[in-house]
Amino acid sequence: MKKFILFLAIVSLVCAFSCKKKPTGEAIKIGVVGPMNFVQGKGHWNGAIMAAEEINDNGGVKVGDKYRPIEVIKYDSNEFLSITDATNAMQRAINKDNVDFIVGGFRTEAVLAMQDIAMDYKKIFIGCGAADDQLCTRVKDNYNRYKYWFRGTPFKSSMLGKTVFIQVGTVAAIVGKTLGIKPKVAIVAEKQAWVEPILKAAKHVIPNVMKMELVGVWQPSQTATDVSAELSAIQRAGANIIFTVFSASVGVTFAKQANELKIPAVMVGINVEAQKSSFDKAAGGMGDYVCTLNTYCEGVEVNDLTKDFVKGYMKKFNEVPTYTADTYISIKTLAQSIEAVGSLDPDAIVAHREKTEFMVPAGKAAYDPDHDLKWGPGYLTAIGIQWQDGKMKAFWPNNWVPAPGVAPVTYKGMVPFKLPPWMIEKYKK
Repeated sequence: MKKFILFLAIVSLVCAFSCKKKPTGEAIKIGVVGPMNFVQGKGHWNGAIMAAEEINDNGGVKVGDKYRPIEVIKYDSNEFLSITDATNAMQRAINKDNVDFIVGGFRTEAVLAMQDIAMDYKKIFIGCGAADDQLCTRVKDNYNRYKYWFRGTPFKSSMLGKTVFIQVGTVAAIVGKTLGIKPKVAIVAEKQAWVEPILKAAKHVIPNVMKMELVGVWQPSQTATDVSAELSAIQRAGANIIFTVFSASVGVTFAKQANELKIPAVMVGINVEAQKSSFDKAAGGMGDYVCTLNTYCEGVEVNDLTKDFVKGYMKKFNEVPTYTADTYISIKTLAQSIEAVGSLDPDAIVAHREKTEFMVPAGKAAYDPDHDLKWGPGYLTAIGIQWQDGKMKAFWPNNWVPAPGVAPVTYKGMVPFKLPPWMIEKYKK
């Protein structure tokens, strides 16, 4: 009897691995378009292949009575350097390889051009990097043409701005309470289109709403290798909070030089390079106390899906996923829509996505009428991270009260915020 039970157990185990439905029929081709020689494009590709492998290992996507595999195809847009290269990549994906769907894109100026090409062919394009509001206002202004566009990550620039202002306010309160000073703010933002709505808002909100003195605005190149002149000016201006808006390599340069010079101010805002696991190493060990808006952080759980996704991604790629790795989410939710409508018909998929809320590792993804992501408690909020002792930690939201009468929001894994010791030393004298 024992041998028979053991035999049944072995058969069940073998069946679990070998009796799974195998994908059949023609592959569903998804073009992954991004700056593949940069961290943002690598995130695009990593997230995409992870999603495709998981879907295919679980039998593929059910379309009618077939289970079809996902095939992801990489296209280097080179969009940091050339919009023409980006549009050529999109044309190759659609006209040469006849992809069914497209995910990716990072630099707004390039994505606007790529978006038009995708719309010409009625291809669903899920953006995974560009934040400019205009990408979705196009849907509102000309729905029939632009309805095939959805924002996958991040939420739009204006909401990114709102989120970082909340984080700036959180840090300002800590600075004021700890050091007994009224904070002064410097703005440092790269010269790019996506920055403009945030910069415009910051110039108004910081002095007029948050009631903090704005001591100046500096805009170095996105690839600047020396910002010592800007830092010296910021120090002379007496800033003790530096509001950063960076998406490219200047984020490493600025953080490294600020900490080398021991500028008595804390950096908070957006610094995409600081979202990387390798940031502290890239900054020569000078990454501590730098803060940035982020999507994921090891040890932080937004919901029940977060831990497994971050752990799986880190095991596979040896780094924390950046927000552009949310191609993973875009492909997973796209597969859900395909199965729900039973076809690859773009209009049917658009209709399904418009009315569906998707549980994802970063929260709950749902769409406004202009195909922008909903923001706020219960949906997507992002997190605020700070580098501490050479490691990425998360400090926000930690008992954040979104509005009077609303329950505080905290995600598992939050830690207290830290001020640089040289800053404390200066102001505690």
